[in-house]
Amino acid sequence: MREAELIEKLDAGAVRCFACGHRCLVKPGRRGICKVRFNKEGTLFTPAGYVAALQCDPTEKKPFFHCLPGSDTLTFGMLGCDFHCGYCQNWLTSQALRDDTAGVMPSDVSPDALVALARQQGARMVGSSYNEPLITAEWAVDVFKVARPAGLKTAFISNGNATPEVLDYIRPWTDCYKIDLKAMDDKRYRQLGGVLQHVVDAIRMIYERRTAPTEERPRDVLGLIVHARDEQGHTLSDEQVLGHLAILLLAGHETTTTLATWTLYLLSTMPEHHSRLL
Repeated sequence: MREAELIEKLDAGAVRCFACGHRCLVKPGRRGICKVRFNKEGTLFTPAGYVAALQCDPTEKKPFFHCLPGSDTLTFGMLGCDFHCGYCQNWLTSQALRDDTAGVMPSDVSPDALVALARQQGARMVGSSYNEPLITAEWAVDVFKVARPAGLKTAFISNGNATPEVLDYIRPWTDCYKIDLKAMDDKRYRQLGGVLQHVVDAIRMIYERRTAPTEERPRDVLGLIVHARDEQGHTLSDEQVLGHLAILLLAGHETTTTLATWTLYLLSTMPEHHSRLL
């Protein structure tokens, strides 16, 4: 276990948790809805240092279709969830603290060991999944902080029951974020233990954060080229930047000329449209 960071301390030892959209008010001696974040004498604790599920398989299975095609991802999971979907494929781990017939024996592991295993298996990304990763976001970030310098990409595979606080917390260390939108009916979401609007808001917040221009991710073409990095994290040399700009200028000029020529040719074959333009 480790002390949770996604919290606000309140009176009488109570703590407000921001790890998921439930925003649980957790009093001393009590647990959140997820069952894994608990308040001990005014301090909220969260799981860390173990995995209950671990698998290295294709990145497309996450599914991330356009991220490192053909690569493998080392995916790790823990126990507990903030939802209680009756059809959950990972029921043994996600419902371990809610259903007496569920549960698996976890294995102790460190972030360094997980990253070493990912490299040994030839994985190019590590992902937090199987149960809901947001409820153990601090542990995932601990792993990602080791994975990034080792040249690995990082990912969350989530139900999307997020808060602005947790998204901002994981953002500096997360490359990919996948949301499993389970329905577009709030009644159905409440049967699963969630609220549709929380997930819709999370999708919007992720989009806004992903598209917002920053120093590392500007919107203009020149900025994108200057800040572009290859898979090893290296930026382009000055010669490569000039080369790309030259290609853009030449290709743009050539494309415009070709388009104009083709348009004039088409107009010559259609006198009725030609006369209308004149």
